Amino acid sequence: MTEQVNDRKTALVVVAHPDDAEFGCGGTIAAWANEGWQVTLVVCTDGSSGGPDEATDVRTELRRQLTATRKQEQAEAAKALGIHEVVFLDYPDGELTPTLELRREIVRQIRRTRAYRLVCQSPDRVWEPQYMIGRFHPDHLAAAQAAMAAVYPAAQNPWDFPELMAEGFLPSRVKELYVVGAPLINHAVDISATIEQKLAALACHVSQLGTDQTKLAERVRTWAVERGEPYGLPMAETFHRVEN
Repeated sequence: MTEQVNDRKTALVVVAHPDDAEFGCGGTIAAWANEGWQVTLVVCTDGSSGGPDEATDVRTELRRQLTATRKQEQAEAAKALGIHEVVFLDYPDGELTPTLELRREIVRQIRRTRAYRLVCQSPDRVWEPQYMIGRFHPDHLAAAQAAMAAVYPAAQNPWDFPELMAEGFLPSRVKELYVVGAPLINHAVDISATIEQKLAALACHVSQLGTDQTKLAERVRTWAVERGEPYGLPMAETFHRVEN
């Protein structure tokens, strides 16, 4: 019953938190959107644990305010990148686990958008000190594990989550999987034409990154140059890419 895949320009980006997509694949998203791809961003958590590290007051009301702020920032960043829509699954930030419920929600989004491409974070820790913080975050690992399980076999298999078919979400095959921060990199996307869009999107996340992002922008540019060099590109974002 799996559908025949046609040449459709639909992409789904699945991340744990607001700003994860901008850091990991913002330039790529913008490049695809500029080429006519319809990109949907799925943020698995509510972003409610993204306050200052020195905070001493973490009451529920303050967490709600932070969630509202981060959602607004993400909406503005999405516009900068040309993202078609943003979907928040609203799992509690810092408590994400790769449950069947989370997998089902991602399958629902794959089938709803008929995503040809899917981008996710890496489900594997990378033992490199300069990347340790982001790649050890349990929410990142959980979102990635659930996303990859959703891609195969669940999204394309009518026997997985048959209740979704009853809702009208028929099986749909993701043809290209892009993994950000994977231990093995085999693909690069030229972002030299979209680096400014990436930086503009990051600039929207004031609650996390502040208003003066001069040094951050320099680092982002440096990273893009370093990642592009092995591929002969002026600036790049890199992935482990798999065809399904």
